[in-house]
Amino acid sequence: MTPRPSSGSRDPRDKPEGDGLILVGRVAGAFGVRGEVRITTYTADALALLDYRDLKGEDGRPALTLVSGRAAKGGIVVRAAEVETREQAEVLRGLRLYIPRDVLPEPDEDEFYITDLIGLAVVSPQGEALGRVKNVQDFGAGDLLEIAPEDGGASWYLPFTREAVPEVRIAEGEVVAIPPEEVE
Repeated sequence: MTPRPSSGSRDPRDKPEGDGLILVGRVAGAFGVRGEVRITTYTADALALLDYRDLKGEDGRPALTLVSGRAAKGGIVVRAAEVETREQAEVLRGLRLYIPRDVLPEPDEDEFYITDLIGLAVVSPQGEALGRVKNVQDFGAGDLLEIAPEDGGASWYLPFTREAVPEVRIAEGEVVAIPPEEVE
C-alpha cells in the first residue's frame, strides 16, 4: 500500500480549498536567455507535467500552456506559449501550478493520491479518534503518514503500510490506523 505521489501537495497549506485543484509544480525561474521556464515538479515523473499541458494558477485561471520540455535537475525546463523572454520567465518565479483533480486517472487498488489522503480523519480499529492526516512524507525509508493529533499536540508519524494502516476509506473520510506502542 503506497500513496501515489504523482499528484500530491507537498504541504497542505499549498492546497487551495474546495476548488478541486492539485498542486503539481512551482516556477523556479528562468532558464537561459530565450524565455524557457524552470519548474520544480511535485510529480513522481517530472515529465508528466507535459501531458497536462494547460496548467492553472491558484485561482483556477490559466497560468501556463506547456509547448515542449525536457527533464532537468529537480524538475523540468519548458517552453510556454505565454513566455517569450527571460524577463517574462523570471517574473513568474514562485508561481504555483495546478491541475484539476478530475483530469487525473483513478488510482489503482491500494494506490492513493496524496492530496486525497491529506485531511482524512485517523481512527483506531475501535473507532477512537487519533487525529488527521497532515501530510505524507518520505525520508528515504518509505512513505509515512504525518498525523496531527486531535488535541493539537506535536505531530507523529505512522508507516504507510498495510500493517499500520489496514484500511483507507476515502469515501468515508478516514483511515484506520494501528498506532505504534509508545516506548519510554
